[in-house]
Amino acid sequence: MTVGIIGSGSVGRALGRGFASRGHAVRLGTRAPERDVLQRWTAETDGDTAVVTNAEAAEAADLLVVATGWSGTENALRLAGPEHFRGKVVVDVTNPLDFSQGPPPRLALGHTDSGGEQVQRWLPGARVVKAFNIVNAALMVDPELPGGPPTMFIAGDDEGAREEVRALCEDFGWEVIDLGGLAAARYLEPMAMAWVVHGVRTGSWTHAFKMLYQ
Repeated sequence: MTVGIIGSGSVGRALGRGFASRGHAVRLGTRAPERDVLQRWTAETDGDTAVVTNAEAAEAADLLVVATGWSGTENALRLAGPEHFRGKVVVDVTNPLDFSQGPPPRLALGHTDSGGEQVQRWLPGARVVKAFNIVNAALMVDPELPGGPPTMFIAGDDEGAREEVRALCEDFGWEVIDLGGLAAARYLEPMAMAWVVHGVRTGSWTHAFKMLYQ
């Protein structure tokens, strides 16, 4: 499978390494493929990887990941070409964070809308699934924690797409809880804020959520 990643920051690069380690071809999309840090990423990542434009990544991909900072998400998807996403599973890793009033950030959307639902509107015909938004890049792939595998919550309107993303999360070392439709992103994005606020207060960023059962 060819995975296209829109966003070349730490999250996109971490997930790209994860997909490459599982034998997938990875096309990392960016506005500036020539940047030294991205060329080093390609050289240091085993497997079939390349840094390309957002449009090239979206067109080549069987599955896509949106891993942009929120303020640049709409423009990145416009540059990628929404037509290249139609019918494809799209993993939305974004959080609609507003940094205008300083740390910690606020959510720019909430209660009756979410970043995940906005991404779906920007990408009509895509099969958007919210996932990987409640943890940092360092723990997204093979999260080895003392308490055992952490829990990844996912949400999306397409059941088949959710099952595909569930399998990817499990392959990356997560247990998965499926929350159903994409409107549940309205709860997952505030969960990410709880993760952020705890990190700010403690100065530690190696935590993740775990669902426990009796």
